[in-house]
Amino acid sequence: MSDPASQPDPIHMSDSARKSVFCISSYEKGQPFLIEAARLGCDVTLLTVDTLRDADWPKDILHEFLTMPPDLTPEQIVNTVTWLARTRPIDRIVALDEFDLEVAALLREHMRLPGLGQTVTRFFRDKLAMRTQARQNGIPVPDFTPVLQHAALDAFMRSTPGPWLLKPRTSASAIGIKPVSRPEDLWPILDSLGDLQSHYLLERFVPGEVFHCEGVTWAGKVLFAAPCKYGAPPIETMHSGGIFSTRTLAAADPDALAILDLHAAMLSALHLQAGVTHSEFIKSAADGRFYFLETAARVGGAYIADTIELATGLSPWVEWARIEVAAARGTPYTLPPLRHDSAGAVISLARQESPDLSAYTDPEIAYRLHKPHHAGVLLSSPSEGRIRTLVESYTRRFLTDFNAVLPAPDKPTA
Repeated sequence: MSDPASQPDPIHMSDSARKSVFCISSYEKGQPFLIEAARLGCDVTLLTVDTLRDADWPKDILHEFLTMPPDLTPEQIVNTVTWLARTRPIDRIVALDEFDLEVAALLREHMRLPGLGQTVTRFFRDKLAMRTQARQNGIPVPDFTPVLQHAALDAFMRSTPGPWLLKPRTSASAIGIKPVSRPEDLWPILDSLGDLQSHYLLERFVPGEVFHCEGVTWAGKVLFAAPCKYGAPPIETMHSGGIFSTRTLAAADPDALAILDLHAAMLSALHLQAGVTHSEFIKSAADGRFYFLETAARVGGAYIADTIELATGLSPWVEWARIEVAAARGTPYTLPPLRHDSAGAVISLARQESPDLSAYTDPEIAYRLHKPHHAGVLLSSPSEGRIRTLVESYTRRFLTDFNAVLPAPDKPTA
């Protein structure tokens, strides 16, 4: 959706000075990143899985397109990439998907390349690490405990009112989260997990409204932050069905101002120096306070990036590429000019293979999804109130016109 003409001109460099950006992705995403990095004059290599060999990649702009089996261990990927590095320079390694962040960090550590190392990457992948670090720095988080000592788990449930959520430490979105209503319900779940139970944490469920904030950070400072509000919480739509929706908040909205402060403090506590982030917060229905839920050093999914671009003119994918290229070249990074409109997204699984959206005719519709068994629109307007009204109205209509429910996945799907 970005207009390349609105971005800085590429820097023409000699072959010896060209930078090589090596991207890894186990899922089909990040095409705008690849295109922008190549447009800026970098040699861009993409390593993806064999099953995505024929996906919609911009192969015409790639320096190299490589695939690997989907079930390689991190050590095997290290062997693969270091074998490739025998005959190719690699200046930056970028994981386009959250589930590749750890192997990218391992590669940077092993190859002594700049960027997020394994310790800081933990703050943006491991829910236990990010909560512990946030709490130690005074960032409010829901009460939680690691799944280690069973006696400590029992004490936590006795002292912390339920219900609770058993969360995978390194999953994304609401995938794999298991609600726990009574203490006796926890132990059979842990027994079924066996040796994997330490890869979970137990957290008090905090009822409330869920928000997210899309950020751009450079030199340790948050240069851009876009607070947004989900409709139903993602965990609710994932586990109970319903309509996914989000919308940007007005700059003067008290909730937006509170999120901006908490977002900046959280990223400082987690030591992010440069990159893009997708972070989630909850406003407790009980006390009205905001609590940090989780963050990731990636672009938000579910068309969130497109929604942000409609509202502000800033594409998180494009800016991430510009950040990586600036860091590789040792040049400054600056934000593009910004708009201050409002935008929203309404998306649903659909009973129909090709949902008919012809009854949705409002001029604020900027984009319609074309994906089997999905109905969705992206909305844009100068009026925050108009976007709020349309998101609420379309959510109700989608429930009747399209909505289908599938069981929540235990593992991520492409």
